Amino acid sequence: MVAVSRGKNVTGKEERMRQGFVKVAAVTPKIRVADTGYNAKVICQSVKEAAEAGAKVIVLPELCITGYTCGDLFLQEKLLREAKEELLHITAFTTDVDAIVFVGLPLAYKGKLYNVAAALNRGKILGIVPKTYLPNYNEFYEARHFTRGMEEVADVRLTEELTVPMGTRQLFTCLELPELVIAAELCEDLWTMNPPSIGHAMHGATLIVNLSASDETTGKPAYRRELVKGQSARLLCGYIYASAGDGESTQDVVYSGHNLIAENGRLSAESELFDAQTISTEIDVSRLASERRRMTTFETVTEPVYRENVFSLQMEETKLARYIDPMPFVPSGERDRTLRCEEILSIQSMGLKKRLEHTHCKSAVIGISGGLDSTLALLVTVRAFDALGMDHSNIKAVTMPGFGTTDRTYDNAVSLIRCLGADFIEVDIKDAVNIHFRDIGQDPSMHDVTYENGQARERTQILMDIANKSGGMVIGTGDLSELALGWATYNGDHMSMYAVNASVPKTLVRHLVRYYADTCGEETLKQVLLDVLDTPVSPELLPPEDGKISQKTEDLVGPYELHDFYLYHMLRLSYAPAKVYRLAKQAFAGTYDDATIFKWLETFSRRFFAQQFKRSCLPDGPKVGSVALSPRGDLRMPSDACARIWLDQLEEI
Repeated sequence: MVAVSRGKNVTGKEERMRQGFVKVAAVTPKIRVADTGYNAKVICQSVKEAAEAGAKVIVLPELCITGYTCGDLFLQEKLLREAKEELLHITAFTTDVDAIVFVGLPLAYKGKLYNVAAALNRGKILGIVPKTYLPNYNEFYEARHFTRGMEEVADVRLTEELTVPMGTRQLFTCLELPELVIAAELCEDLWTMNPPSIGHAMHGATLIVNLSASDETTGKPAYRRELVKGQSARLLCGYIYASAGDGESTQDVVYSGHNLIAENGRLSAESELFDAQTISTEIDVSRLASERRRMTTFETVTEPVYRENVFSLQMEETKLARYIDPMPFVPSGERDRTLRCEEILSIQSMGLKKRLEHTHCKSAVIGISGGLDSTLALLVTVRAFDALGMDHSNIKAVTMPGFGTTDRTYDNAVSLIRCLGADFIEVDIKDAVNIHFRDIGQDPSMHDVTYENGQARERTQILMDIANKSGGMVIGTGDLSELALGWATYNGDHMSMYAVNASVPKTLVRHLVRYYADTCGEETLKQVLLDVLDTPVSPELLPPEDGKISQKTEDLVGPYELHDFYLYHMLRLSYAPAKVYRLAKQAFAGTYDDATIFKWLETFSRRFFAQQFKRSCLPDGPKVGSVALSPRGDLRMPSDACARIWLDQLEEI
């Protein structure tokens, strides 16, 4: 986690330490109410176990040294004195613990009592953060004992020899990993209209810890969960919520130990209720810092002044236990996936509907190959026409057999067009392309890039001219994954008048077509769509072998599921290649070996930069997700940007 030298002197381990993953834990020890000595022992044991499991940030519940449910015992001098003494014992215990630890206790200062969180590291008390909002309603009566915490930081003398900062405006910054900036709030602070964590985040905190004692009532876990997720999303931060559980008094209420860890709106870990679990996961603080740089509406401030407390952690690689989704563009649950598919199809079709209305087009023209992308484009166009009340016969569906067209894709194209009631047009391009080859001196037996691209450009010319003839517009079929790789013929299939698939990745195209098949209610159409789904992805620009597709795209550029993974993590999360490689190895373990993952990551990195010129002049098309490549919207990238530093990092792996 420390800064290292540039270039090839950086080791793989050091690079991985710089990737920003920090293991964190929320711990609920089984305490005894008012038994401070016993509680200190179980706290130390819990801290030890969490640290041995790799946690670098360890959070315990509110007032856990005494117990939250002490009631009027908080007015007992003996209890307060013992609590402070045990805090010092716990602090001493952390001398050999490689972590920052947050623990709760009552603390008297200038004649008042405060409910505080103490931050401990390497045998030192870094700072004390008091609770701001004291609930005094229903079953809560904190204002009976405690005073609202001060915002301004004051130096408080705990012993004759020990003075520590106390106040809410404090940050705890890791020396070795500057993106790890921690701030604390306590329980009710989160439940208010203006949580202190808002100010903490605006001053640079990337990780918020919450020491809580939240009692259990029906329906409360769901609300608590949404609060934590929502705050982590709003503040672009990690959020650790450690709550009191077994051991607290059940005189009037019950505590479940509901621990939660969230990162930027996503719940990363959650304990079972009433199970006194320690939960842990990794927080990617580098990602959070990157998200904040990207979000121009995330405001940072310097006033009022915060006290910054620096702490240290050992340099070591964080072992990843978190789930890495190999399909980041595709929801894992069937229900979510179904909702996503319907939403995307609606965005695509409504985008096209508006464009057709605005241009007063009488028809839409689509090249239908029998492949996935053109199938999806036709389905979207049909939905747009239905929304406009236009007859499907005004959709000019053009199949253009060439040198590589197989009977399977041709038959599927014809069947699809007829099932949907579009106007079927067939234009065999072979003679026209051969004349073109004769004109430019191209040997038809040379199956090179000219041979392939000549067919793609001939097809685009045909579509454009049919559109002119019919008063229509050409609907683009290319998808996001192809655009990322530049897998399109410049001024061929690269060009259209409205590109409905331009921000749909290939891994999602399959699910959209499958969703349409499952919901169309027409058996013949369903069977055609299922066969399209079962057909290998191919541009079909080279002659078939024994009547079957000879040119499989994924054999040439690599598996699209890998490329979509690379695209998401590079564009959406701004990860460097080494980090993408590390995550891909974990996500695709057992599916692809390391060499395969590396090979295609290198291909992706090289092609992504080299093919930007094609993306710089893309036609209009609707954005459907958080990753898009439009030169007018999401990606303002020069066409001559150099990929050197990205490729250099891959060479160092």
